[in-house]
Order: sequence, then C-alpha cells, then structure tokens
Amino acid sequence: MKAAIIGGGVIGGGWAARFLLSGWDVVVFDPDPEAPRKLNEVLANAQAALPALSDVPMPDNGSLTFASSLQEAIHGVDYIQESVSEQLDLKHRVYAQIQEIAPNTPLGSSTSGYKPSQLQEGARNPASIFVAHPFNPVYLLPLVEVVPSVKSDEKLIEKTKGILREIGMFPLHVRKEIDAHIADRFLEAVWREALWLVKDGIATTEEIDEAIRMGFGLRWGQMGLFETYRIAGGEAGMKHFLEQFGPCLTWPWTRLTDVPEFNDELVDLIAGQSDAQSGQHSIRELERIRDRNLTGFLRVLKDSNWGAGRVLLEHDARRRAATPAPTPETAAPMVMAHLQVLPGWIDYNGHMTESRYLFASSETTDAFLRYIGAGMDYVAGGHSYYTAETHIMHLGEAKLGDRLTGSVQVLGADEKRLHVFIRIEKDGAPVATLEQILLHVDMAKGRTCPAAPEVLARLNPIRDAHAALPKPEAVGRHVGQRTERGKT
Repeated sequence: MKAAIIGGGVIGGGWAARFLLSGWDVVVFDPDPEAPRKLNEVLANAQAALPALSDVPMPDNGSLTFASSLQEAIHGVDYIQESVSEQLDLKHRVYAQIQEIAPNTPLGSSTSGYKPSQLQEGARNPASIFVAHPFNPVYLLPLVEVVPSVKSDEKLIEKTKGILREIGMFPLHVRKEIDAHIADRFLEAVWREALWLVKDGIATTEEIDEAIRMGFGLRWGQMGLFETYRIAGGEAGMKHFLEQFGPCLTWPWTRLTDVPEFNDELVDLIAGQSDAQSGQHSIRELERIRDRNLTGFLRVLKDSNWGAGRVLLEHDARRRAATPAPTPETAAPMVMAHLQVLPGWIDYNGHMTESRYLFASSETTDAFLRYIGAGMDYVAGGHSYYTAETHIMHLGEAKLGDRLTGSVQVLGADEKRLHVFIRIEKDGAPVATLEQILLHVDMAKGRTCPAAPEVLARLNPIRDAHAALPKPEAVGRHVGQRTERGKT
C-alpha cells in the first residue's frame, strides 16, 4: 500500500511517520528545500516512541520518497493526505492538480477549521474529498476526526476509516459538518479563556499549564468530559451533577463571548512568558519529552483497556491475527510467537533484559495453550496449566528492534503434565532456550486434575509427532552444569 503526503510540516511529517511505521510506502511532496531534514527528524522521534506502544512486532518500515512534483507524488497511490497551509484557495489549487490525475483516490485534509463542503467547492470529484483531522503528534495520538459532507461517497468514507484503523488510529466519524469540527471547538474555547487570564494578569502561561496538567487534564485524558462529570455527581450520577452545577452557567465565570484584542502587546506578553517557561529546551527536546510522557500514559491506559489504550489493544489484536499461523503437528518444533525487541525491553547496555526472555517464553507458551484449546475461555471455565518449573539458558544477545520467534517442542505430556522445550531465536539462531514443566490444575480446588478430553485430543498428536525429534542437549540440565565442550 502507498500513501501520498502533500505538505511535510509538523502534521504532514507526523502522517508520514504513522504510515511508514505501519508498513506503508510513502511519497512526500513539499517545495520547502528543508522538508526532508525536518521530516526525518520527526520520523526519528516516531521510531523511538511508537514501537513502545505495541506488544506485537511492528511491520517492516515502508519506503520513503520525496517527489519533485505534486503529479509525481500522487501517481499510483492508494490514499492521499493533504497538510498544506490553512488557505482555502491554496487547498483548492492543490485539489485541482490532484484530481486531474487521481479524481477517485481518497483525499483527506488535515484542516483544523474548514468544512468538507468548503474544500469540495469547484472540485472535479467532490465525493472523494473529506476532512481527516488528526492531533499532534500524529504518530502517537490515535484520534482523527473524519468529516464528510452530503456530497461525500459513503463507501469511500468507510474505506478510509478502515485504512486509518489499519495504521492504529481511532477515526471519529463527525456526522454533521461544522466549523472546526468537534475537538478544536473545545480547544478554542479554552484557548480564548486562557488569553484573557494572561492579559488580565491573573495567571501566567506556566500557571495555566500547571492547572491543566496537574488536574483536569489527567481526568480528561482517560475519561473525557461527560464521564468525568458523571462521577462528579456521586452516586446520583449525571442528573444530580446537572441539577447542582447547572445554575453556574449563568454566572460570569468565563469571557468566552468576549475576545481580547490580538495585538503586538498581547503577542509579546504570551511569547515572553512562554520563553521563560520552556525556552531552556529546544523544540526537538520538548517533542521527545512529550513523546516519552505520552507513551507512558498510553501504556497505562493500554494495561487498563481504557480510552486510547483500547485502540492500541485492538490494533495489536488485528496485527497479531495477521501473523503467520503455527506450524502443523509434524515432527518439527512449532513456531508459536513472533516478537520484536521494543524500547521498554532493553537495559542500560542496550540488550534485552532477563525478564523479557521470560516474557517471550510466556508469549510462546500462551500461544501454544491457545492452540490446543486451553486459552482464556478455558481458564474462565475453572481450569488452567500452571508453570511449575523453568530452566533458562541465555545463549545470545537480542537488541532493540531485533525480531524474534518463539517455538515449542513437546518433550512429554500426559493427562496432568506438559513438558516443553522453548526456543527464542533471532535469525534462526537461539538467543535463549527454556525447559518448562506445566501442571494442569482445577483452579477452584487448587490441585492437579486431568485436562479436558478436547484439549488432550489436540495435545497428544503433537506429543506423538514430536517424539521423533532429537532431544535437545540442554534438556535436564542443572544450573552450572558443564556442556560437552567443557563450558558452563
């Protein structure tokens, strides 16, 4: 798949990084001679941050090409994202050139304010033009507002939403077009009030930012507005909250209908306070700090299957479902897991930490248990395989970005026990092996019991096929035992 990014600034560069790291080929057109440098800096930040949100291997990066013309950029692409300046006449000129060549290709605009019907004015094929408004950094934040008009092609919009989900985003379908869509209308309201607070000397830029990030920003980040206020209503819920705080709407708490004069004095005031607040960091440093914080926050949400974290989990599940199926029950170890060494997996030496070898083994064993019918549905029924003993040997090094496979060789199995040998390999060579004994347990009674007949019916043929395999040299070793070559 191939995407064209028209405009390689902050937003266009974020789009390019999101597509590239999702395995798409990307061609970028931007007449700015500095565009390649700027975009590659954004891409470097994305490569350091986005993989940390994934629990399955990232696809191979797509290829990045910088086109010398708009026509060259859109030739043969599957999707076009426009991120040029917010000038409607410029966008119209760009769309006219695009639709001379690719009138039916989905053409999304990153515009934060224009309605799709405005973008479609005078277009050769208005049905293929729509708003796809993301949030910075595009490569980390999943939200993208997809805004069609009455002239839009419904099938094309659904296809676009599928593309956006494929690259890990959350397409919010805005059902009725409106200036500035949904999210930016909130941001604009907060921004206007913040300008008055600074102009009136009530708060500095830093104090306003602290009020957001130390308080309601954390609540909004995982529950939004209405769910937050529902909780504020206590056990009586949203109705009680509205009854209690509704009268506040008539109080002079904000100046949203009154905007301060936007003059040099206000610009200098805001810019000076912002420099004092953050001027010790370069923009790239601030981006990296932001990305580390967002990654940690999103990982917590992912662990809770909540908010944006749910989008990440669903994206992992789609990619996991697309990984190669396990090998059949033949006389060969079964490849059960495909993994990639992520930024959170490495230590101060740049090597994969010891705990992650056990994690890789666990992912491999869990996949095998699912394969024989002893997955989470089986566990919900009150039975599970418990690991009773593990012996691990570290044989090689795995570093950031390395792709690993986990395979299982069944050494023995009966009604209650499962004896396996796990290989964690890089480029066909083992970096670790693990020998494990698992016991089948009745979880309610807390003791071993025979596995279900349907599980044994899947397990026993694998055991019998693997009986023909040579026993690995490391089987039965104790810690520190010398190998045949005299090494420990």
